[in-house]
Amino acid sequence: MSDTIRVIIADDHPVVRIGLRGMLETQADIEVVGEAENGKQAVSLAAKLEPDVVLMDLQMPELDGASATEQIRTRLSQTHVLVLTTYDTDADITRAIGAGAIGYLLKDAPRDDLLHAIRAASRGESVLTPSVASRVMERMRAPSHTTLSDREIEVLTKVADGKSNKEIAQTLFISGATVKTHLIHIFSKLGVDDRTAAVTIALERGVLRL
Repeated sequence: MSDTIRVIIADDHPVVRIGLRGMLETQADIEVVGEAENGKQAVSLAAKLEPDVVLMDLQMPELDGASATEQIRTRLSQTHVLVLTTYDTDADITRAIGAGAIGYLLKDAPRDDLLHAIRAASRGESVLTPSVASRVMERMRAPSHTTLSDREIEVLTKVADGKSNKEIAQTLFISGATVKTHLIHIFSKLGVDDRTAAVTIALERGVLRL
């Protein structure tokens, strides 16, 4: 087995790919074997080249990073996906890790942290940016059951169905302001800051069942 870590860079911004390639090619133990400008291309290249690590952006055209990660991990058990993104919302983190990403770094991570993460990922070790790690730990320490009122569960169920605040208000015969108030309470109880994350966490904790 070669000691060289074979890497694919998947990012829709050419400047980012060029910068990453330039940095990684200074390392004797890392070889950039391919670049992908969208998720679909990342899956195709990974299947063809079977790299050790795929550096995966999350927001890409044709196929997003989390979906591409899931497809790669399903097909290639020996290829590890390391997310490198500017996004760190609860929903993004949950989707990426749930899809099988072994690590999650932000693009402002120091150079040495990124190099360490690539090497760790190639060995099958998880690496998380400190801010992401703390949020994951907070979620793990959170009570397994979060108490939402019956009305809050009704509202969140409608959110999960893709209903707007106006549609929820009309369905439940309450005002739009009341819907917003319920959502604020839901976000606070679940420790999230957006609708998608609220649904995701509620499903994970068994608070919401669809």
